[in-house]
Amino acid sequence: MTAPTTGRLRVNGATLHYEVRGHGPLLLLIPGGSGGAASFDGIADLLAADHTVASYDPRGMSGSTLDDPRAEQHVAEHADDALRILDLLSPGEPARVFGSSSGAIAALHLLTARPERVERLVAHEPPVVEVLPDAPAHRALVARVQATFHAEGLMPAMAVFAEGLRKDGATAGQKAEAGLPSQAAARAERTMANLPYFVGRIVPGFMSYVPDTDRLAALSDRLVLACGQDSRGELAYRPAALLAERFGRELVHFPGGHTGLTTHPTEFGELLRKTLDA
Repeated sequence: MTAPTTGRLRVNGATLHYEVRGHGPLLLLIPGGSGGAASFDGIADLLAADHTVASYDPRGMSGSTLDDPRAEQHVAEHADDALRILDLLSPGEPARVFGSSSGAIAALHLLTARPERVERLVAHEPPVVEVLPDAPAHRALVARVQATFHAEGLMPAMAVFAEGLRKDGATAGQKAEAGLPSQAAARAERTMANLPYFVGRIVPGFMSYVPDTDRLAALSDRLVLACGQDSRGELAYRPAALLAERFGRELVHFPGGHTGLTTHPTEFGELLRKTLDA
């Protein structure tokens, strides 16, 4: 793995840690969940063969610090962080963007707010559950997760969350652990350290987000909605599938499930390259 060039970027209310590899047109990778820039270690070198690949720790996670650690988190502010990185690294040209999970939600907002800065967006399993017909049930899930987190702590809250995301008897965490490559183990401690912030701030702020679907429909020629081929039936799969059908666009299936970029990095990275060039 090639060591990236790292930097610090001051944004509103936070300082972002970012990493850059390669040469060519800019590709911005926006991580999801409790991962940061390191979640792309398995695919960044492959993509850097023909792109300048930028990734970063979302505000409040890993190396990106908040001015106020208690601040509520909003999708629009996270999308503006991504915009600031685009303005820093590709000020004169629109960029390609990939977002995963909560990072894909931020990317969708970036596309609708500043479409002139996004050449093409691949959004992998954005859990924009407010577009679903059973959205009230998912609001109730988020409320249960928060109540459990504050009353019982992190791991009971994660159990409630995993139960709400799953489609069968294995939790999302168990599925992810089944095929993790060795380098993922080195990130486990950092990911665990981010979990309280993720559960307490990101989950309620992002899963209540309502995307501008009319605006997305108008911009759908530069939007690729993607899911894991093993995710069918899971909660994170359903919004992307619904929006792809609504917009009359192909739903692209990537290897693995919700965490396919970690469990199947080579295959995932190759398909992402092809999808960006399509």
